[in-house]
Amino acid sequence: MTKILVTGGLGFVGSHLVDALANEGHDVTVIDNLCSESSSKSYMRDDVTYWVDDIRNLNTYKYCNESFDLIYHLAALARIQPSFKDPLTYLSIDIMGTSNVLEFARRCNARVVYAGSSSAYGGPMLNPYAFAKFTGEQTCELYNKVYGLSTVTARFFNVYGKRQPTTGAYATVVGVFEKQYEVGNALTVTGTGEQRRDFTHVSDIIEGFKLLGQESWNAEVFQLGTGKNYSINELANMFGGDIEYIEKRPGEAWTTLADSSMMMAATGWVPRVRLEDYVQKKLN
Repeated sequence: MTKILVTGGLGFVGSHLVDALANEGHDVTVIDNLCSESSSKSYMRDDVTYWVDDIRNLNTYKYCNESFDLIYHLAALARIQPSFKDPLTYLSIDIMGTSNVLEFARRCNARVVYAGSSSAYGGPMLNPYAFAKFTGEQTCELYNKVYGLSTVTARFFNVYGKRQPTTGAYATVVGVFEKQYEVGNALTVTGTGEQRRDFTHVSDIIEGFKLLGQESWNAEVFQLGTGKNYSINELANMFGGDIEYIEKRPGEAWTTLADSSMMMAATGWVPRVRLEDYVQKKLN
């Protein structure tokens, strides 16, 4: 049994991770301020401790006696488009929040697994979200090189699956299409729809994240994706029905495609869920 802190453990990906860790018998604590549209109190479990708080408060007196072996850091403001409207909050939470998590980890000598983003490959200067997440990675490297803290980054590629947000500013495109299909609306495709994405099922992300938590690392960065991408048009055609093209959104990369060979070699991780199979099950 490992004593584990999960930041953002009431969100889409984080709640799945908490379920997996708690089911394996680990001593799990979650810190989450429930500010995200993808977070929910309904994901709370009786066998997990919850701190409803901001990660920027981790180094205050109320947590001074707390200690962990391992920290999975997922808490962040997500998505590109909202970051244009509120860059200061994104920079504060995704950079200074990460710095607070790392400083907390340094105090108790906990290993840190950081949830990075594939947005780094589009360029960290493309939008405030990508910059903030990439700077979080660099802060992890700083704490490894200067303080010897075990840190590792897993860059997620377009995660989808159960509990994904389906409406609002934080919704994933798979979630949006699912909701639109269910209610009989046209699927809204931004721009030409020829932009391509590597979609990764949340269960595969969780398996990769867990594997990274089993070792000590020296600020390595791994990609968690399938190694296959699809255009948004191809995704829409999997669902079928009418398509409505809407205005292109700023700050988004044209293509994402993971190279997970280093992750596979280092941990034995293999993604197992195919996007086509997932969509087909949703349609049946």
